[in-house]
Amino acid sequence: MSLSLTTEQIERYSRQIMVPDFGGKGQIRMRQARVLVIGAGGLGSPAAYYLAAAGVGTLGLIDADQVELSNLQRQILHSTADLGRAKVESGKEKLTRLNSDVEIIPYPVRLDYDNIDELFSKYHFIVDGSDNFDTKFLVNDVAVRTGKAFSHAGIVRWQGQTMTVIPGRTACYRCLFKKPPPPAEILNCQQSGIVGAVAGTIGSIQAIEAIKYIVGFEEELLTDRLLTYDARAMKFHTVNVKKDPDCGACNGTIVTESDDSRIV
Repeated sequence: MSLSLTTEQIERYSRQIMVPDFGGKGQIRMRQARVLVIGAGGLGSPAAYYLAAAGVGTLGLIDADQVELSNLQRQILHSTADLGRAKVESGKEKLTRLNSDVEIIPYPVRLDYDNIDELFSKYHFIVDGSDNFDTKFLVNDVAVRTGKAFSHAGIVRWQGQTMTVIPGRTACYRCLFKKPPPPAEILNCQQSGIVGAVAGTIGSIQAIEAIKYIVGFEEELLTDRLLTYDARAMKFHTVNVKKDPDCGACNGTIVTESDDSRIV
């Protein structure tokens, strides 16, 4: 890929290029970067939109589902005309329309133990927009094992949370939550509801974390901290997270055995 920007690209990204410590070099890094977005739903939609708008070179989008009417309240990659379409195809169409400079690679499959290593090997940063614990722990454990930085997030009702993990350097998702909660304690969007704009707020934070990582602001990422968001009270809170010396993912003792992870 060229190490220079065209006149059109300079104009398109001009407001970004003029930001101190971003500049043309940052924009070239964006063009060279490859980001995988897991889930073309509530979190993945705003994250993918902003990454495409920012000019990330290659954007992978993985989701096995089709667009349903109940998705449209928060999954802004899709519209009424897309009902029944594969989410990744609907997403690719919207993102390409927004910025044809970006290569959008759709994966209309479930993320599971059989394909996750190969997929992760193609990308520099992972945005986890899944909403089930099987997938979240699978993403964490494989990302830590393979050294892939990623952004975790979760949303339900009026609340959201997010953190960024740089394997080998920072606390991971399993340092914070050792294992999935019992099924009876799990709240998810389908059962408990979600205010759509909460997904927009948290997904946008995931996009900016990916951008910061790509441009080189690793020391200022949301690492070793869990950011929580209460939209109803309009409050953000940060919880410090320590690297757990007994974490099975970080010390390599976790054996990932999951063939039942779902993208929702």
